[in-house]
Amino acid sequence: MELGIIAALRWQGEIGADEAIAEEPVDWTELAARPMPARRSVSAPPPAGGALPARGATATRSPESPPTGIPTTATRGSASPGAAAPGLADARSLAAAATSLTALAEALTRFDGCTLKQTAMNLVFADGNPHCRVMLVGEAPGEDEDRQGRPFVGASGRLLDRMLAAIGLDRGQVYISNILPWRPPGNRNPTPAEIALCVPFIERHIALVDPPVLVLLGAVAAKTLLDRADGITRLRGQWFDFRLAGTDRSIPTTATYHPAYLLRSPIHKRETWRDFLSIKSRLS
Repeated sequence: MELGIIAALRWQGEIGADEAIAEEPVDWTELAARPMPARRSVSAPPPAGGALPARGATATRSPESPPTGIPTTATRGSASPGAAAPGLADARSLAAAATSLTALAEALTRFDGCTLKQTAMNLVFADGNPHCRVMLVGEAPGEDEDRQGRPFVGASGRLLDRMLAAIGLDRGQVYISNILPWRPPGNRNPTPAEIALCVPFIERHIALVDPPVLVLLGAVAAKTLLDRADGITRLRGQWFDFRLAGTDRSIPTTATYHPAYLLRSPIHKRETWRDFLSIKSRLS
């Protein structure tokens, strides 16, 4: 009996159930026996004039409808949200002219088209080894990253280090960056215009590093670089080809949950562990 209890506790820890959130246990078998309340059906009104949703918008579908097919090659077109943002032409020009990582970092210091630069303490460019086996791209710096000028150094960074160590990697074997190199004030979500202004730089960043494997951490990184409207729950655990702009080359790319999300929702650690095992398998 005692061994059974220990095994049950170990299983709960593996799926992320490592905290008690109430003083008294809940009998879920009793709750499951209760009748479910009737679900009210709500129909969304059709778009005005019968217009189709814009490319990149998230389509609403019923839970019963099958998911759409996901292509193996990601393309990032000019019709993405915020593509007409002021300063985008300068961003593309500066990014394209950078022939090294040092030049790209200098280009970002000269670029004044993104207002996030005015409120951030530091440019958060990258960390790790550019001659890497894996490049990881997240969303944006947080408070600790903004203060130190390095990505993933706070609580989410420590979790990421443990995740990498679990598959035999450390920061000397990976390279880490973000879609946005400046922290949004108060860690708010970046706007489509801010993302669009930073995309030319991160795309050039990836092209200069040219990693064997690219890993996108979180919904913003995955949806932006894969040019998909699907959420991270649907995108994670799959492999795509990230096409390098202006070339016929591509990089094997996968997506998984952001470590910051895992700190808030540890139950998804089990899925992320499977994603990292897939990364380990791809590297070997």
